[in-house]
Amino acid sequence: MNWTVLKSLHQLFLDRKTKVKHSLKEDSSFQLLVSNKEIIEVGKNYLPGLLFDSYYKKHHLNQFPIYFDFLKTHNLLKKRFEEEDIKTLIELQSKKQSGNLIPNREQLIEAQETVRGFSTMFFKNDKYLDKKDSLIKAINQILDITLVENKDQQYLYILQCKKPELIVLCENLDFLRKDKMPRENNYELWYAGGKNVPKLKYADTRGLPIFYSADWDADGLEIYELAKEKIPELQLLFPTAISKSIVDTEHSSHWKNQDKPEVLSNLSSHLYSEKYKAKIKKLIETNHWIIEESNDLKKMIQNSFS
Repeated sequence: MNWTVLKSLHQLFLDRKTKVKHSLKEDSSFQLLVSNKEIIEVGKNYLPGLLFDSYYKKHHLNQFPIYFDFLKTHNLLKKRFEEEDIKTLIELQSKKQSGNLIPNREQLIEAQETVRGFSTMFFKNDKYLDKKDSLIKAINQILDITLVENKDQQYLYILQCKKPELIVLCENLDFLRKDKMPRENNYELWYAGGKNVPKLKYADTRGLPIFYSADWDADGLEIYELAKEKIPELQLLFPTAISKSIVDTEHSSHWKNQDKPEVLSNLSSHLYSEKYKAKIKKLIETNHWIIEESNDLKKMIQNSFS
C-alpha cells in the first residue's frame, strides 16, 4: 500500500467513509478488503464493513501517526511512497541519528555512492530506485548526502579490526552491519557492491587469506568468479544454511540450463571442488538457493581451515 491508500484507510476509520477514487480502485490490497466485505462500496463512497475496525486496529492504527509525523517533519506528506519505503526512510533516519548507519554518511559521501549502489544496500535490488526521483530526493534530504548518477563504483567498504588475520569479501552488506563477531575474531570484512568488482584489481590483501561469502545462486556464484579473476587467491566459503525455494521466496536470480544440472548453470566448473559442484548441482535440481546472511560466517570460516 502507498501513502495515499493509507490516508484513505485512516479517514475511513475516523470519518466512517472515504471517497471512491482511482488510486483505491487500482490498489490490490485495498480491493482485497473490498472483496472480503471489510470495506463496502456504496455510491461514491467506501464505508467500513463489520470487520474493518478490527483489521485497521491490528494492521495500521499504531503505525499511521508514526508515518504521518515523519513525513510531515520532512515535508513529504504529498508523496505517494509505498509503506515499505516509508519504513526504510524512518530506519535510515534512526540509524543515522544513533550512529548505527553502515555505511555511515561520511563513507557514502567519500565513496560518491551511486543511486544503484545505495539501492543494492538498502532496498530490494540495485534497480529498485530507478525512476523513483521523489524517493531518491527524500534519501538525500534525510541523510544529507547526494547520491550520484549510476557509474562504475570505485570505493571499497571495509569493516576494520585491530589485528586482522584474514579478509572476507562479502557479496552483500549484512555481515558488515554485525560488527561484534568479526572484530572479536580478527576478521576484516570487505564489501565491493555485488557485481561491481573491477575495483578489486587495486585491492591489497597484505598477504592475508581472503575468502568470498556469497548468495549461492546463479548471480552470486558468477560474481565470485568475476572477483576471483581479480584476486586469484580468493576462496569461496561453503554454506552452512538451509536452502530455500527460488519460487517461494520470489527470488530474481535463476539457474541456467535447469534441465541439465550437470553443466552447473554454465559456471566455470574447474573453480569448484567435487563437494562444491555437488552442492551447486543439488541447488539447481531443486531450484533452490542459499541466502548469504542466513549462513553462520564464523562456522564457514572455521570449516575452511578444517
